[in-house]
Amino acid sequence: MKAVHVFVTGSVQGVGYRQGCRSTARSLQLVGWVRNLADGRVEMFAQGSDEGIHRLLDWVWAGPSGARVLGVESDVVATDPTLTDFFIQPDERI
Repeated sequence: MKAVHVFVTGSVQGVGYRQGCRSTARSLQLVGWVRNLADGRVEMFAQGSDEGIHRLLDWVWAGPSGARVLGVESDVVATDPTLTDFFIQPDERI
């Protein structure tokens, strides 16, 4: 099992990015979360099979049709055994 912590920059808020991310992650049988950040980025934590993580990261670069991804930063991190689903967290507040 592998886990990644990801930050996505570009035009990624207000375009269905989080919903698309959740749908894609669930279809790949991954667990984790995604949320909008106050600075305009999207933050994500995902864990599951190496292949599933690889395929999700491919999707992250493309995003939904209305998104314009300019950059993706991802780090391999420790897994979270408490997660059982992939969900959208509330937006970060300033």
